Amino acid sequence: MAKIALFAGSFDPFTRGHEAVVAEALRLFDEVVIGVGENISKNNLLSVEQRCCLIADLYKGDRRVRIESYNILTGDFARKVGATVLVRGVRNTVDFEFERTIEATNRQLFPDLTTVLLPTPAEYLHISSSLVRELLAFGRSVEELMPQNIKIENYIK
Repeated sequence: MAKIALFAGSFDPFTRGHEAVVAEALRLFDEVVIGVGENISKNNLLSVEQRCCLIADLYKGDRRVRIESYNILTGDFARKVGATVLVRGVRNTVDFEFERTIEATNRQLFPDLTTVLLPTPAEYLHISSSLVRELLAFGRSVEELMPQNIKIENYIK
């Protein structure tokens, strides 16, 4: 039986840090589902469809990665896609504390799901989707923050 992990987030946009977490998850699991969640409380740069398209372009041809959008609880979505593991990336202690709280909630609601926290590689610790959005708002290049060969401009309407 294939071990399926869910890497869920808003990914607005998907960065090199996210890409590194997926790469590590693929070393541990048979399949990684990248769940692009709708977060209406955020001021989004990209629509859910644009985010899915960007990520799908990045993993085109890799049958071990599946991209799906969702608007239900992450635990319910994990069950829907057959995942038994939730993968979360952590950059620092602030991320760790936040993710630990989410893990405790998920453990209570979905005791059959295991959360695995993967540290972001040191060279990507400074990268966040918020930083990318802010730099773009000021007309700055984000090429070094985005996965190679992904031009964010191609996905913005």
